[in-house]
Amino acid sequence: MLFNSYEFIFVFLPLSFFIYFYLLQKRLITGAKAFLVFSSLFFYSWWNVSYLPIILSSMLFNYTVGSSLNDNTHHIKTAKKRVLVFGIIANLSLLGYFKYADFFIQNINFLTNTNIELLHIALPLAISFFTFQQIAYLVDSYRGETKEYDFLNYSLFVTFFPQLIAGPIVHHKEMMPQFVLRWNLAKRYKNIATGLFIFSIGLFKKVVIADTFALWATNGFDVAQTLSTAEAWATSLSYTFQLYFDFSGYTDMAIGAALLFNIKLPINFNSPYKALSIQDFWRRWHITLSRFLKDYIYIPLGGNRRGSLKTYSNIMLTFILGGIWHGAGWTFAFWGFLHGTALVIHRLWQKMGISMPKVIAWFITFNFINITWVFFRAKEFDDALKVLGGMFSLSSASHVESKTLLWIVLAFIVVLVFKNSFELHQRFRLSYKNLLIILTLLYLSLERLSSFSEFLYFNF
Repeated sequence: MLFNSYEFIFVFLPLSFFIYFYLLQKRLITGAKAFLVFSSLFFYSWWNVSYLPIILSSMLFNYTVGSSLNDNTHHIKTAKKRVLVFGIIANLSLLGYFKYADFFIQNINFLTNTNIELLHIALPLAISFFTFQQIAYLVDSYRGETKEYDFLNYSLFVTFFPQLIAGPIVHHKEMMPQFVLRWNLAKRYKNIATGLFIFSIGLFKKVVIADTFALWATNGFDVAQTLSTAEAWATSLSYTFQLYFDFSGYTDMAIGAALLFNIKLPINFNSPYKALSIQDFWRRWHITLSRFLKDYIYIPLGGNRRGSLKTYSNIMLTFILGGIWHGAGWTFAFWGFLHGTALVIHRLWQKMGISMPKVIAWFITFNFINITWVFFRAKEFDDALKVLGGMFSLSSASHVESKTLLWIVLAFIVVLVFKNSFELHQRFRLSYKNLLIILTLLYLSLERLSSFSEFLYFNF
């Protein structure tokens, strides 16, 4: 079930909201949580019910391992590290089988000149997100940063439908206490109004802006055989804006939907295309993933505590792994390598103590991000080289529709001038003006719901 669908907006979301708070009003707190878990699992299995046993078995396994890590008896305490390593390996094995098995087979076939048959395994929905979220839970349990909750609470933590499919990646300690706060057990009209406001912004960003850019990006990457200079730049910029408005739009809808239930999810985007350096970009883009990579890969590798060379190698490894997490392909690994390299160069630049004007810093940063997104989007290296070859070839005739150029200019204005949804969230007040904004955005978005659409990050 997509957030941008009639069944979600007009049936699933309102029914879940009213039944949940009806049960809370009757003081059936456990029943309300159980209903929310059931609703979330129904939401998850809407596409394909065969996904359901995978997430259920993953939850049961990780809850069991997490409970043992929370056990402070001497016998268990001495074996905690082995239990943690076992839990992490099991999670990564599950992810590796479903997401990377065919990728490994393809590479083995290439290196050994064999013809091992591919498994053609269907990728379970959201497996990357709920696997990372549960790995974080296990590590936090090992560190003594989680309390022992029952399986119902744990299931709600994993399956809560606003963040289940594509994040934000949340910590157990930052979400679960919210479900037991007394003032969160009743409808809060400020949260409802704010949630609808943020949800309507996200829906508009997705179905009106992102899906418009998707047409031009798809045509340039997947349909066109050759691209002129202007067409290639229009293609790359279309994907750059499609990805941002698609994923940040989903995040806005997730945050807005969660607010209806009085749950505050963490910020995931903070105007990333305003970044003045690649380090600044990663503090603004997919913030919860950046947090995970830092806390659970970079720092355990040693972070910056073992000298410059080790620090640079840790950065490179973290970002290559981050690239591979997004997809089973060398283009993703290369995208991660490029960003790791840029971060190393940025650190060296900082050590030299050289600064540059903000306009130049922004121009270099944005163009690096735009160019590297080409590898992120391309299905094969040949597709990336086709687009990049067009972008940096001045010999071919250049022509782009005026409508495309207008949308690109407007997108630049939106991402560079306007306040982002997080800032609007912080300043939101109940008013007729904001009610009009909600109704207008919803009307414009609902008109577009009948067209085909999918969230890009569902593939990752």
